[in-house]
Amino acid sequence: MNQPSGRLQAAMAHIDAANAEDPNHEMADGTSQPKELLHSRRMSAWLDRIAPDASEPLQLAARAQHIRRWTLPRSDYPMDRAGYHRWRTTLYKFHADTAGAVLTEVGYDVPTIARVQALIRKEKLKSDAEMQRLEDVICLVFLESYFAAFSAKHEAEKVIDIVRKTWRKMSPEGHAVALTLPLPPAARSLVERALAS
Repeated sequence: MNQPSGRLQAAMAHIDAANAEDPNHEMADGTSQPKELLHSRRMSAWLDRIAPDASEPLQLAARAQHIRRWTLPRSDYPMDRAGYHRWRTTLYKFHADTAGAVLTEVGYDVPTIARVQALIRKEKLKSDAEMQRLEDVICLVFLESYFAAFSAKHEAEKVIDIVRKTWRKMSPEGHAVALTLPLPPAARSLVERALAS
């Protein structure tokens, strides 16, 4: 990755401070860590791996993708398909607005902030190379760090459908990386079943 600017470092620190307030924790590397802080660092780590020369807006969008997500819990919306989609749409705007406030505070210009917000809102997936790269990162973080636990809690057919939907969002380069992930046998079997048909 390019040497981060002072402004980028300040923005990352602000995003991390916001996500460190997450009351939900997850065990990682033997310690209990705020869930969204851990997620944001996983996003940055994957972006560094697959796009070491990522632009500043892309780096910021990856780090802020879930900023303060716990403040809009899924349980606040109807537990049906329409409720899920309304929650997700609300989240995209919330994350973009929250990131925009952070970036304004540390001195980013309006065009850079608008670009970060467009990436967080997932605009122009498949036609925007940076948006596609961010989507690959999102999917790789899910598959590496959350998929095994998720798949153990849900019926196989539902998991297989989600894998297929995830796969459709990814680029061929993302697919190639995903196939190298060391998934547990049960989780890998579900991925193989999803991709076989």
